[in-house]
Amino acid sequence: MNDEAAARIALLRSLSASASYVFTTVLTRSPISRIDVSRVTGLSQAAVTKAVAPLVTAGLVVDNLGSRRDGLPGRPVSPVAIVPESLIAIGIKVNVDELIGVTTDLTTQVLATHRAPLTNHDPESVVAAIAQVCARLQAPLGRDAGLLAGIGVAVSGDVDTSAGTVRESANMGWTAVDLRALLEPRVGAPVVIENDVRALTIAEHLFGVGLGIDSFAIVTIGLGIGAGLHVNGEVVEGVHGVAGEIGHLPLAPRDRICGCGRRGCVEAVAATPAIVAAISAAHGRDVSITEAVRLAHDGDVPATEAFTEAARTIGTAIASLVNLTGPDLVILGGEAVSNFDLFDQSLLGAYREHAFGAAGRCRIVVRPHTFEDWARGAAAAAIRSLTR
Repeated sequence: MNDEAAARIALLRSLSASASYVFTTVLTRSPISRIDVSRVTGLSQAAVTKAVAPLVTAGLVVDNLGSRRDGLPGRPVSPVAIVPESLIAIGIKVNVDELIGVTTDLTTQVLATHRAPLTNHDPESVVAAIAQVCARLQAPLGRDAGLLAGIGVAVSGDVDTSAGTVRESANMGWTAVDLRALLEPRVGAPVVIENDVRALTIAEHLFGVGLGIDSFAIVTIGLGIGAGLHVNGEVVEGVHGVAGEIGHLPLAPRDRICGCGRRGCVEAVAATPAIVAAISAAHGRDVSITEAVRLAHDGDVPATEAFTEAARTIGTAIASLVNLTGPDLVILGGEAVSNFDLFDQSLLGAYREHAFGAAGRCRIVVRPHTFEDWARGAAAAAIRSLTR
């Protein structure tokens, strides 16, 4: 990290709550006039001007874009805008079999991508592999590598972001892994460890479909069933960092054992491994997810029943989530939404059956995410941490 980047990061971390709100508004809505920043934040124009001034001096924001009319009488407005290249972030998505890394600018626009296989899950091996991916991403940056503000790492499971630890990740086979402490000395930059679905929610909140929406949720369907919550303008983490874990609601039959070791979890019937296991058991041989999808499309009864049970369980879980938190929108993502035609009718039917009253007005949309999007979410978590 060079002196210029260090000064910018120090400024961001020193901002008051109101100045941080101004910065985030400019970051996510550039270019924007000071008048509109005032409208969004509820702060006076004088307070906005005071907050913007040091950001301009530091090179994080520019205010020399020229004047324009906003259709109202009076003086022309002068928009301010973020300087995307003023800082750089790296995001890493940790999958069971692969690491996906991206380099982004301050607005999480992807500058470079690198993927690497992951063959060993012990924490030291994963840390070494993450460090190698980070090095590969930084190498083409040259002098701009000194602008690296931080590295975000997104991992499935129970993640304590404030402590930088993975308390439990069934997919990785981890318990009580102090991932930040292991990784920071290897990469020489601040590291943020975040739950993968929550990281995706942060990205959607700051730069995606959630911008301007007061409350929404993301539900991911695939190797696991996860959810990220954005309620009343804030990404919800909860005191223990496990808010939104709908994959472990006890909505499935008690005889179904989840990968977490508990009985009756949503994931025990609705996650991809559970669907594949049910169809394999019915056919007396191992079936891949590709074959499972083909069998279901061909009308195979065990396959159809497995996908229907999964869909109805997920739909019930989403209804529970909506009844409790009241979002305006639920985004369905994850690798399994590419096969959503096998889920949609049963899932939506179960949702409508269990959504209570006005909660049933919540919109449900499908938004496929690539693993690069998940890595971008990790970078967004690192950027978000600069002002928290």
